[in-house]
Amino acid sequence: MPEIDAVNARLLTLLQEDGRMANAKLADHLGMSETPCWRRLKRLEESGIIEGYQANLNRRKLGLGVMAFVQLRCSEHDQAATAEFQRIVEATPNILACHNTTGADDFLLIVVARDLDDYSAFVDSTLRQLPGVTSIRSNLSLKEMKASSKLPVTSANGA
Repeated sequence: MPEIDAVNARLLTLLQEDGRMANAKLADHLGMSETPCWRRLKRLEESGIIEGYQANLNRRKLGLGVMAFVQLRCSEHDQAATAEFQRIVEATPNILACHNTTGADDFLLIVVARDLDDYSAFVDSTLRQLPGVTSIRSNLSLKEMKASSKLPVTSANGA
């Protein structure tokens, strides 16, 4: 695992701002030559710190006007039910995230849909069909005040 020194922290921050930044521009921002910059980048990729690159899309411009935070409670927690639950969740593109949580509910999902009718159909056709689900509570987002997948990156010494 490569050390997250100040240069790697800056490199990761720059790539989170612009994942398409050319190596030459990245090296220039870091004040280093291209070859050492490229080596650092490759080490970060090979170690799994950088998992991949993607475009950030505007869900509303794609017609996905509803975002829901869905809390699920399940009665079945055995390995087979959990594996089937996970398989369905991973195969469902409207589910953006799923977290196994502490507290009264077992899972928290982030779900998108075109509109309320589409979301209602999704609840009936997908969420109510998940194995062992005994409770579904939805909270609809009225206003998205912040949305980011950018992680705060600091070096090992806190810089």
